[in-house]
Amino acid sequence: MLRVRTSPPLRGVCRVPGDKSISHRALLFGALADGVVEADGLGRGGDNLSTAAALRAMGVAIELGDGRARIQGVGFSGLRQAAEELDCGNSGTTIRLLLGLLAGRPFETGLRGDASLTRRPMGRVAGPLRQMGAQITGRGDPARPGDVFPPLRIKGGSLTGIRHELKVASAQLKSALILAALQARGRTELREPARSRDHTERMLGFMGAPISVDSTGAIVVEPDGWNGRLRATRLTIPGDLSSATFMIVAALIVPGSDVTVEGVGLNPTRSGALDALRVMGAELEVEVTGDAMGEPVGRVRARASQLRGARIDGELALRAIDEIPALAVAAACADGETVFADLAELRIKESDRIAALARELGRAGAAVSERPDGFSVVGLAGRPPRGGAVIPEHDHRIAMSGAILGLRAAQETTIPAADIGTSFPQFAATLADLGAPIETA
Repeated sequence: MLRVRTSPPLRGVCRVPGDKSISHRALLFGALADGVVEADGLGRGGDNLSTAAALRAMGVAIELGDGRARIQGVGFSGLRQAAEELDCGNSGTTIRLLLGLLAGRPFETGLRGDASLTRRPMGRVAGPLRQMGAQITGRGDPARPGDVFPPLRIKGGSLTGIRHELKVASAQLKSALILAALQARGRTELREPARSRDHTERMLGFMGAPISVDSTGAIVVEPDGWNGRLRATRLTIPGDLSSATFMIVAALIVPGSDVTVEGVGLNPTRSGALDALRVMGAELEVEVTGDAMGEPVGRVRARASQLRGARIDGELALRAIDEIPALAVAAACADGETVFADLAELRIKESDRIAALARELGRAGAAVSERPDGFSVVGLAGRPPRGGAVIPEHDHRIAMSGAILGLRAAQETTIPAADIGTSFPQFAATLADLGAPIETA
């Protein structure tokens, strides 16, 4: 259990764990390489460990050290049928990307997860993979006829390339279909309704995969004539911007604070949180200092700011979708109303994040109105929120949001510590190093 009290100014420089999304891909793509892949800065949260464990179960040798991994690539053809179902834990990225990976493998595999993961729909991934030739079965739900939920079974085999228009912009869905397309006969073209995170395209291009983006924005995979193995190389994973956003928002809402996060990924397809905070009046300095695998990397400095309400929707909301819980805390401390819209995807994350944020911000004293695809928050405009017990429903981002809101609360705030380890095991220690009164009870 974490206990958080009203904080003095936060000051200093910090780093955050390796980007969770990129770390998943480093493990998966490293397994498909033609030799040893060294990955520096790898995230060690529970989700990434689930991906590593699944790959080990399929015969991939992975050594994990302090922030790094050594992966013995085996290529697609070197993957072996696991002796048992693959446990994906709480990770939607793990299960969806494994579906794409296994779609072309000539064996049957079971995929399961925790109670939260079993509630997450997989039909939008299973449908196009079935169209390519994979056989996928799972649990049905009368409330969502035609959809499929974990636990799943997939029998892979011979795949054929497709032309497919994604109904939603989703990096997980897109990445799963790209992994399948790399194993298929013929050309695959994928189109999104809007541009989602492009970590997969960047890393696969860096490792020599036959993938490109044409003049119309379609993702094109043409594997015919390719040897089916990525180029073994060293991978450097930047700091996770989603994790960094919690440190940034903490600095913005605690008076007198001045915090710099270094070594963080600044990919423009997922930096919407920074743009949203600027719209809200945040005093931010963002500097790109380098490049890792085609990913821009740099530092973000945040000073305490008088935030104001804003509208976060459309393309901006898409680029900030995983950071919405942290942005909601900023909105709760702002002056005026903030409207979050075009975010129906938040209903099917680790929790129903719209409902969870409405509940937790309401408990803290903010006025919240919930809608099917979003919510609005009337900020406290300088008034301290209420403390109390955060109930994150095993959602790491809801747990961290409750913790940083507690830094402004008049009473002590308590948060289940175990729920944070999914993505940011060092969360409490990092805040404490910046001066926050946070402790593990």
